[in-house]
Amino acid sequence: MTDRRGRGRPRDPETDAAILRAALELFIERGVEGTSMEQIAKRAGVGKLTVYRRWSTKEDLIAQAVEQTVSADLVPSPGDVQALDPHEIIEGGLKTAAETTASPAFRALVARMMGSAVSHPQLMAVYWKHHILPRRDLAAAMLRRAQQDGTVAADADLDVLIDMMAGAVTWRVLQPDPPDAAGMLDYLKSVYRQIGLYRS
Repeated sequence: MTDRRGRGRPRDPETDAAILRAALELFIERGVEGTSMEQIAKRAGVGKLTVYRRWSTKEDLIAQAVEQTVSADLVPSPGDVQALDPHEIIEGGLKTAAETTASPAFRALVARMMGSAVSHPQLMAVYWKHHILPRRDLAAAMLRRAQQDGTVAADADLDVLIDMMAGAVTWRVLQPDPPDAAGMLDYLKSVYRQIGLYRS
């Protein structure tokens, strides 16, 4: 956002980026309750008023920091799936998915989001809208195409299948001794094979 306030001076994008980065880091390290606007300002190297001029509450600030982090264009888009082989989509993205889900940063963000779901539902709403829903839409498109190809049962409940995939990965990521990237790659292959989206 490029809001203009006060005496008409434009907001500095670098300052915004530093504040958002500091907010995300502190949220992951300490959670919402353990983070304050003062701490965010200090880590970002700006004055507290600079932060308050941009965001009125830490919840709003953390929500935007999370949104910026998880919002990403998916390749392919759900609309492209009909022209592609869903098995090839899965196989082409497995290595990257394994590296992402095995990373400590991803694990920490997921843990914090889960822990904040009840006490700060607006954060989960942002995470759901910008991270979860786009991926669910893509998964549903791939499953519908796989149904047409006969590798997923025609009467399968796609919402349940997607919940099974997402739940399996989340559970594995949050266990006390999560797998490394290689272990996660093997696990993802097994999950997608059980669903009918991986054939190797």
